[in-house]
Amino acid sequence: MSLERASGVILRTRLLTETSLIVHWLTPEQGRLATVAKGARRPKSPFRGKLDLFYEADFSFQRSRRSDLHTLREVVLADTHPALRTDLAQLRQAAYAALLIEGATEPETPLGAAPGLFREFLASLSTVPAAHRLLAFELKLLADLGFQPDLAGSRLSPGAQKIGQALADLPLAELARVRPTPAQVTELARFLGGFIAYHLGRVPRGRAEALGRSVSEPPTASP
Repeated sequence: MSLERASGVILRTRLLTETSLIVHWLTPEQGRLATVAKGARRPKSPFRGKLDLFYEADFSFQRSRRSDLHTLREVVLADTHPALRTDLAQLRQAAYAALLIEGATEPETPLGAAPGLFREFLASLSTVPAAHRLLAFELKLLADLGFQPDLAGSRLSPGAQKIGQALADLPLAELARVRPTPAQVTELARFLGGFIAYHLGRVPRGRAEALGRSVSEPPTASP
């Protein structure tokens, strides 16, 4: 059977056996894809040092005919996002964003902008204020999934509506230009929390910690 090739970001890993790992990827072509890296934990494995959370890589795999767990063959690293290894706040944000994508998409289904948006999100972790970045990511992902919030028709205050629209429209790298008040951030965060719970069934764990603030659940603003 021929090999397939893809580029992606590792969303999560878990042990399969004492020496092998299951690696979940987010790719533009195949969507979310699960592979098994046989012998990855052995000292002389060719996968050694290449498979960790949020690593970006080009990889090849052999598709299974019996399950949705495919065999990983080769990995060539593109980016390891080293800041995530030393900054807990950034790691929490990346973990929440990954959970949101997993909860909102089906495996092995081609995705729209989500893979590129997640890579852009990871690249902005050190340059954009935390709450700006996460709320903008939620707004952009919801729009890509077909659940774009009607900010103008919501119960948000005019100021929060304006901030929300700016976060939805601007590239993540330019979000430092947006200067919301703490009250506007809290209002928008609560609104989006309720919107996500209503449309996706639940809010992934760790959202309040990822925002870097205490946002009560359930939110006070309705979708």
